[in-house]
Amino acid sequence: MEDTAPQGPPLCDPSQKMVLLVDDDESLLDLIDHVVKKEGFKTDRATDGLEALRKTQALDPDLIILDFMLPGMGGYEVLRELQAKGCGAVPVIVITGRQMDRKSIEMLRLEPNVREFMEKPLRPVIMATTIHNILQTRPPSIDRTAKGPMSSGF
Repeated sequence: MEDTAPQGPPLCDPSQKMVLLVDDDESLLDLIDHVVKKEGFKTDRATDGLEALRKTQALDPDLIILDFMLPGMGGYEVLRELQAKGCGAVPVIVITGRQMDRKSIEMLRLEPNVREFMEKPLRPVIMATTIHNILQTRPPSIDRTAKGPMSSGF
């Protein structure tokens, strides 16, 4: 008897996907950029909310990794502005170094474009897996279990 289990959609090539990285900490941006590029994605960067909004309009990213604590316009305001400008369908992974209570996290997850919430220190393997799951992309053939500077949190 043939296996007729329904198959999900085929996984896309990550090189066809653009991820916008938004954080005011340049060294953390460098680390996130390294992890995301290693997974095969194209990236661009923004260091504040206004730049993130401009780049979202110009680049039409497939995913945004957004720090919640930004100078000037914070992450929540960026989320709301994305929705107001017709970019509410762009999936967002919110990251923060601030401890947040369960109720605040649950409220944040109710925002239509928030797909995941991660606290710093970030774990590269979890971040990579999450991005591939959200974007339905095929991970590259790399050994994620190898010990090295990127195997611990950042």
